[in-house]
Amino acid sequence: MLKHKTIAFLGAGNMAEAMISGMIQTGKVPAKQIIVTNRCNQNRLNLMKEKYGVKAVPMNELPYEEIDFLILAMKPKGAEETLSTVKSLLNSKQVVISVLAGITTSYMEERLNPGQEVIRVMPNTSSMIQESATAMSLGTYAKDQNAEDVKELLECMGKVYVIEEDQMDIFTGIAGSGPAYFYYLMEQMEKIGKVSGMDNEMARKIAAQTVYGAAKMIMEKEETPAELIDNIVSPNGTTAAGLEALKKHNGGEAISQAVNNAAKRSKEISEELEGVLV
Repeated sequence: MLKHKTIAFLGAGNMAEAMISGMIQTGKVPAKQIIVTNRCNQNRLNLMKEKYGVKAVPMNELPYEEIDFLILAMKPKGAEETLSTVKSLLNSKQVVISVLAGITTSYMEERLNPGQEVIRVMPNTSSMIQESATAMSLGTYAKDQNAEDVKELLECMGKVYVIEEDQMDIFTGIAGSGPAYFYYLMEQMEKIGKVSGMDNEMARKIAAQTVYGAAKMIMEKEETPAELIDNIVSPNGTTAAGLEALKKHNGGEAISQAVNNAAKRSKEISEELEGVLV
């Protein structure tokens, strides 16, 4: 189905590029059916055209009548103006997909034509290598078939999870910000490896492979994290000693607070943006 869809990006930044790269690498959408535009950075548009073979046009030349999916990928602060501009250019069969952090589907629906289909998505930075954990929330008028097509489109970047929009903040805390928690963990492993005399790059690769392997175990096995821990731990063994230190220094509480703080900030940003943009 996607091979016959025309997809346009308003915004040509890193997220737009990650999505375009995934679409083309997976062969889901031909480059000739992807259009990208931005407000004023022609050099960026030229780069996208040369690198991916997509159509790159000035914003005032975007052929709205050809578009099936319009992806809003600019800065969130530009939402009000952009929605006002595209409202009169869209028809009821087109779907607006937003990757704008903090902008709700209801906010967009109120500023677009009555009944306009809107879908809100949130990838994470692993989309650059097609390993994103991406959330997808449907607006009031989103139709099932279009939702399936959008889900297939997002799967070009990794795994997709359809969630209720009121879960977007906690999703942000777990997955949107989550890669940084693991990078932080690996950074600490790398540092202690270096202090103990291990080559810096070697320690980094060992930490990365360890995290990758643990994640793959979770994805491919049926055991819970707690059960997988039990499989490793021996009484008075090395893993038991390491876990004891984590518990002593409130490692679990630190992770919980990281997720909760990120989720809380996500909600605050949403409220701040909508307060400013009303």
